[in-house]
Amino acid sequence: MRKYLIALSVFLLTTALPSLAQKFSLSTNLLDYACLGTMNVDASYSVSRRWSVLASARYNPFTFREGNPDEQFQYRQQSYAVGARLWPWHTMSGWWFAGKLRYQEYCYGGIFTDETEEGDRFGAGIYAGYTYMLTKHLNLEFGAGFWTGMALYTRYSCPVCGVTMGEGRKYFLLPDDFMISLAYVF
Repeated sequence: MRKYLIALSVFLLTTALPSLAQKFSLSTNLLDYACLGTMNVDASYSVSRRWSVLASARYNPFTFREGNPDEQFQYRQQSYAVGARLWPWHTMSGWWFAGKLRYQEYCYGGIFTDETEEGDRFGAGIYAGYTYMLTKHLNLEFGAGFWTGMALYTRYSCPVCGVTMGEGRKYFLLPDDFMISLAYVF
């Protein structure tokens, strides 16, 4: 059933809604795939000549070297964001500045140390970048930003042992959304 709904949605977006022409885009950040295979998608809709709204999702379910406690590592996450972009010249091309509200459920560990941390992050971020038009329907986007907020976490001594070292709340400021994205503009 889900396949039919997705197919119907794609059909409607590409054929039945001509008013979306050059106003709607779907993109994926190629650099996120280098972050241990994090899959991602961004959807953006132009609401005026200089403003667009966006929604994005990231997902990484992968655990590497699972079953080998001394070498296991992961950066699992699911992350969702909504926001807006200001385009000084025109939407879908040129420089842009963005703000987002974001939620992330994460579990990372075993990468640089044996310690593992999992939890939830809530926050907001600011971003900037440039979109280069390759063709009428294909753009290349570059950007980076920071996000800050509150993390509710539990820290473990290793990725598989389950020995709790601590838990709590903490504020964070992290670099975010280093991007080289391919965007398809409808």
